[in-house]
Amino acid sequence: MNARPTITDVARTAGVSVATVSKAINGRDGVSAATHAHVLRVVAELGYESSLVATSMRRGRTNVIGVLVAEFEPFALQLLRGVSTALQDTPYDVLAYAGTVSSGDHLGWERRSLSRLGGTLIDGAILVTPTSTPAQSSVPIVAVDPHTGADGPATVAVHNFDGARAATEHLISLGHRRIGHLRGRTDLESAHQRERGYRAALDAAGIPFDQALVVEGGYRAASATAGSHALLDLDDRPTAVFAANDLSAIEMIGVGTERGLRVPQDLSVVGFDDIPEAASNVPQLTTVRQPLATMGAVAVRILLSMLDGGEPEHIRLPAELITRSSTMPPTR
Repeated sequence: MNARPTITDVARTAGVSVATVSKAINGRDGVSAATHAHVLRVVAELGYESSLVATSMRRGRTNVIGVLVAEFEPFALQLLRGVSTALQDTPYDVLAYAGTVSSGDHLGWERRSLSRLGGTLIDGAILVTPTSTPAQSSVPIVAVDPHTGADGPATVAVHNFDGARAATEHLISLGHRRIGHLRGRTDLESAHQRERGYRAALDAAGIPFDQALVVEGGYRAASATAGSHALLDLDDRPTAVFAANDLSAIEMIGVGTERGLRVPQDLSVVGFDDIPEAASNVPQLTTVRQPLATMGAVAVRILLSMLDGGEPEHIRLPAELITRSSTMPPTR
């Protein structure tokens, strides 16, 4: 295997000094336009990469935005697409970093990630569903859908309560009265807001709340399996289920189908998020759309403003009910 090219190799090939290569790479004065272009061509041809850490120490900036997630799941990937698109016409690159791949522990992943990356590899960070937002950080941060709500310096989220209420009201409008709820992770504020929205819709319709109809879903397909079975094991099972996210809703459909139920004829199901799998599922999933790409773009706008000395913002975007083929009036 060939050794990685060095700055000396670039200088030798380009026929200039190491100092000239350094000036060209770092955009400093003292290099003609022709020489600058020539050096960069040689850099590209040789595949030379300067040390990002060393460059950041010289400049005080890395021109890299970190998107820090607990894991690479559909919600985070859609946000990442929005971030990437929003940065296309800026001098910034994106570093996507999963904080729990090695540790397997959600608790404290954001602090560990920021301590590893902040100040040397990234200029600022977008934290996706952080368990907490560190009060002190070496770089500006924007939290997207933070677990504990708007407790950080800058946040982006949706109206979870309103979205959940709209999902439940949709089922009620179809005639459903036995409506189950696969709730999300209990450490997330968004999950609590969605359960409150579900309960508020029932209350407004005069439907008594039944604790037996609310089971753990956990926001993951694997953790929603047991809850799905629990709802269908009830003597008076629900005719419809509102799941706190799409992964749980799709698992609910799968469990129902395995047990011989037809969706939506025997069981209507609504999710939350509108990840790509919602539209490609069979049947297509009725869900509450979070504008995930827009949320990523808004987070970028806030973060870039903060990097330029602007004030932090707390933004809450609307959630939209998307009606598809997984819901219909009850048949019993």
